[in-house]
Order: sequence, then C-alpha cells, then structure tokens
Amino acid sequence: LSWAPRPGLTPDTAASLLASGPDGEMFWLDVAHRPGQAPWVRLMGRYLLPPCKQRWHTCAAFLPQGRLLVCGDRRGSLLLFTCSSSSGWTAESTGIANGATDLVSEDSSSKLPSCLSQKGALSLETPLSVLFGLHGKMGVTSVTCQRGYIYSTGRDGVYRQLRLQDQQLEVLRKHRPCKGLQWIEELRFTPDGDMLVLGFHADNFVVWSSRTGENLHCIPCGGGHRSWSYCSSPSSDAFAFIKSGDVMLYSGQADPCEQQVLLASLHGREINCVRRLGAVEVSGHTPLNVLVTGSEDTTVCVLVLSECSRVAVPLAHLSDHISSVRALALAGPMGPGDEGCSDKSLSALLFSAGGRAQIECYRLLCAQDPASDSTVACQVIHLASHRLDEHWEQKKNRHKLVKMDPETRYMSLSVVPRTSTKQLPTPWKFLAAACSDGSVRVFGLLEAARKLVLVAESFHHQRCVLKVEAFLHAGAGGQRHLLCSAATDGSVTFWDITSPIADAVDALQQEEGEMQPLALGAPLLTIMAHSCGVNSLHIHETPEGQHLVASGSDDGSIHVCLLEVATGRAAAGTCLQVLERVSRPCAHAAHVTGIRVLRPDLLLSASVDQRLTLWRRGPGELVPLSTTFFHVPDLAELDCWEGVEAGGQLQYYCVLCGQGLEMLCSTAPSTRHSPLMGQVCNR
Repeated sequence: LSWAPRPGLTPDTAASLLASGPDGEMFWLDVAHRPGQAPWVRLMGRYLLPPCKQRWHTCAAFLPQGRLLVCGDRRGSLLLFTCSSSSGWTAESTGIANGATDLVSEDSSSKLPSCLSQKGALSLETPLSVLFGLHGKMGVTSVTCQRGYIYSTGRDGVYRQLRLQDQQLEVLRKHRPCKGLQWIEELRFTPDGDMLVLGFHADNFVVWSSRTGENLHCIPCGGGHRSWSYCSSPSSDAFAFIKSGDVMLYSGQADPCEQQVLLASLHGREINCVRRLGAVEVSGHTPLNVLVTGSEDTTVCVLVLSECSRVAVPLAHLSDHISSVRALALAGPMGPGDEGCSDKSLSALLFSAGGRAQIECYRLLCAQDPASDSTVACQVIHLASHRLDEHWEQKKNRHKLVKMDPETRYMSLSVVPRTSTKQLPTPWKFLAAACSDGSVRVFGLLEAARKLVLVAESFHHQRCVLKVEAFLHAGAGGQRHLLCSAATDGSVTFWDITSPIADAVDALQQEEGEMQPLALGAPLLTIMAHSCGVNSLHIHETPEGQHLVASGSDDGSIHVCLLEVATGRAAAGTCLQVLERVSRPCAHAAHVTGIRVLRPDLLLSASVDQRLTLWRRGPGELVPLSTTFFHVPDLAELDCWEGVEAGGQLQYYCVLCGQGLEMLCSTAPSTRHSPLMGQVCNR
C-alpha cells in the first residue's frame, strides 16, 4: 500500500491509495473522509505490473502534466501509466474535493470489498513506458515531481532526474549524494531551494543537504529495515521509527547557524581542467560566461562567471566519475540562431575523462532563468559512458586472467571537427583521447542511441601520451582530418585519421554500433620538439591555410612550428612539410602547462611559476611582450577566447585553473593585462 497526492484533491479531506494485489495487479482508489464519518472509497483504475519475482509497487506519484501515473516497483523499475481511461477523473475529483458528497450517494463506493468486486468494469492498463531495473534489485524507494522533472530514489546509492518526453520516461542524469549513503529513501525540497536527501548510512538515519554538501542530522536507529517518518520545520525536527516493537521518537530544536560561508568552494580539491562553453544573454545584465571545470575530487562543475559581480556561481555538479577528472572537451557549442537553440540559450556536447579509463558524455543546455540566483539555468542530460575494462568485468573466470592496466588514465581529449559533411553525412561524432598506457584512441558517439564506442587505437608512442589535438585541413584535395599527439619524451606526432574515421563509420553502420577497434596506421610526421614531457599543445590555422603548432614542456621551453599540408591522390596520401620552427628555451621557470595561439603573430603561455606571458612571433624568434603574475598555484590548464567591448575594441579573455580559478583579459592592441575576477579554493 502507498499513498499518493493527486492534483485536484484537497489533501485534508481526500487522497489516492495505490494497492498491489496478486498476479501483479495494482489498484488505484480515491479515499475521501469527513469528520465523524467513515471513509469513502472509489475504485479509479487497474494497472498491470511487469512480470518479476517480487511483483508489487513500492511508491507512486501523479504527474502534474497530463493524466499520468509514475510508480516504482520492488525490482527497481520505473513505470508510467495513463489515467485518461480511468472512470470519471474530472467528475470524481470534483466530488471528492467537495467533501465526498457524490460518493455518499453511491453505496458501492462506500465499502472496499464491494468496490473491488466491480473491478471488471475497468480495463487493465499496461505501462506506457518501462525503465526496467533502473535502481537495481533492491527496489525504488520514492518518486517525486518538482519543477517539471521527475526524481526517483533507490537503495543503490543514487537518485535520478528524469523528464517526460512524448509520454516516455527519459533519464537525464544520476546523482550520488555522498560516500557511504547506499540506502536513499526520499527527497525533500525546501522553500529556500535546498534539496534534502533522506536515507540510511549503516545503522544511522541521515539527512543530507545538497546545497551545503554535509549531513544536517545523523540519528542512530539501527538501519533501514524499519518503518519511520521524518518531519521538519524552521523551528524543530522530529524523527520517529519502530525498533524492537517500540515506537521511538527523536526531536530537537533547530540550532541557530553560527557559521557563515564567505565564499563557497567550487571543488573539494585542485581543478585539473577548464573549458568555456560560451556566453548566455540575460535581460538587464551583461552576457554571462559559462565554464566547465573538472577536478581531482572526481566531479565536473558547470558554473557561470559574472564580470560585474566577480562571483562564480555553480549551476550543476556532475558526479559520475569514480576517479579524478583530468580532461574536458566540448563539441558543437551552439548559440542564438543555431538550430535547437533559442535567442538566449547555449547547447553543447560535453566529454569528460580521467582516471580508471572512464569517459562520460553529456548534453548541456544553458538558458536564462530570472528566478534563480545565478539568472542562468543548466539542464544536463547524461548520454553515454565508456570504460576500457567494462567488457572484462563481464567475462567468466576473470580471476584466472591478467587484467588490463587498471591505472590507465585519459590525459587529454579533443573532438574531431566536422566529421559530417554533405558528401558523407553521418550522425556519429568522434573523440580523440591521449592515454597513459601509451595509446592514442578514437571513440565514436551516436547521440540518438546514447552509445560511445572505441573505433580505433595506436600504441605508436610506447610511453604516456600527455596531449592530443584534432584539426581539420580543407584544401584542393578535399577535407582531411588530422591529429596531433604529444608524449613524455618531448615528441609531437601527426596522424591522418580521415580513412580510419570513414572505415569506422562503415563498420558501425554494418555492425549496428558494435565493432573491433581499427588501427590508426603509421604517423605522417614526428618532431622532437622538447627534451621532456609536453604539457600544453595548441593548433591554430592561419589565413593562408597553414597550421601553427605551439607546445610547452616540463623544461619550461616553448616550441612553435609552421606546417603546410599537401594532399594528393589516394596513392600519394597526405604529406606534411615543416616550413618554420622556433624554439624558446627557458621561457618559464617551471612547467609550461598552458599555451594558446591567439593570432599568427601572438601567443599566450602560462606556467606553474604563476606567470602569464604574451609573446610576439616573428621570423625565427619569439619576443616577450608582457608578463603578469596570477594568483592560482599549481597551474593545470588555461582556456582563451575573444570578446568585443562596447567600443568595438577586441579583447582576449583567459581563464586559468589549478588550486583555484582565475580569469583575466588583455586588450589586443596593447600588452597590458587586467584581472577581471578570481576565485581560489583551498584543498
């Protein structure tokens, strides 16, 4: 049995009761009550649960939009039923809400046995949508509707956010609140915008705040195998439960908050990577920059930076990684005027990768939301994930086999640009990854099927690959997809991946999304650019169709080379010619972990020595123009973009991450840097 509030009913006088019977049959009954009178019951609908060993429902909720009912069962599945064919939805709701005056006149509705005896008059409804085993075999514990989204909890340690799409349940993302909270029982949404997660950690009842990321209450009760109830108000809290046949009650007064957060942290540990998604137009404000950061604390944060308030406000935290996040990549950031976007929204594919050879893929949609504190809302849809050892986990007798390196890490990601053309249209998007096991791997993503597949790889480097960058060359011989990879020995290697991508598309279409990885083939060119590991890499196309490749190393040096791509017939293939090479030893006093080619004659480099240097590239030389010190220790990465002031003056913006986050800008004609905002978070 479970109660479910229904739109249109007054909670004080009426409610809906869901009852599971034999053979997976579930009954929906409306129950009305008045003071001094016996309750009145009317059968409203009959539903058939999917076959399973434990065939009964555990929770249910009526959706505000449409006449739909969503419920969870003991097998961990989510089910969606229609209520449109139920007897007299509107009429019965009105009668029950008015105090059950209509039901009093019907004797058949006053008693439950006689009510169920007429169940044959109602058709047995089957589910419109089924998400089988979504929360594992321990069952679904609660279903809640909030602001147009559906939230489900289970005893698998996660809660999920879903939406209704064409009368089908679609999972947007999953959340893992905190370590050790394996039994999540319920979600509560507070008036001030906080979401409380109620559950059991070992033998304690826990109330966890998603806003502060900490436990508000921890009550020893013996564990979750018991009946319980929790109630909270601004002045007090109460928790009641049954233990050894006794009813126990914990109550307490709300303590005044003596702790004031001056500046909330973005992550719990250092930030390893950062990418700018774009800018969102907000009415009455300057455009707000939306950034994505990945951290050693295994989370990805989508945040908004305001140039006026100089405050970073998190929009969403993604916690699907089981190890540190070391690399981010964005595909197809779309803004106003693009298909699928409104005038004031952004949409893009986000790839995140890091330890345990894990890649996660999301669809981000950012739009203005005047009701929120940040004035921007971010919708996150989890599309796919991939781990190299996921197939190994499914093998039998795997304890007798030698497992792949469990410590393989993805060091860098790069999206292959414009793989779909009019001549060769394909829904697949491709991603290149640099791996610590010495390989360069290429993955294919089919967004519609939510599938991420390994399509090609090469172990040419035979050592840890630190950076990878994909770029496109459009010449007289057609488009060529090229790839640049850099390793710990200081080498920079170039590949032509046009043919492997075309072969992968054919194989994926024939094998319906499953294939054996192809070989990338032999590289086109290898340049020994540095004496040790390459920590930063960037490629910029010149107006003449040539490519500038800039790299920074552990030894503090900067290397820049100018490449020309020559494409001929299939027999000749693609040729790369080095037109110019410039090296600047000891450009920094420590590792160069960030470099960007702003223009063919202008470079920007950043180092662990906390110096940001602007360089002018001339014939055979790099001349420093200006240097500024930034405040972020242990710099890990930077990202740059162009902006235009109100007066039409071009500016370059730069965001740096490490032990914190900082943003600076530079006016293009001059060489002065001015800090816009910075946020430093402690470990």
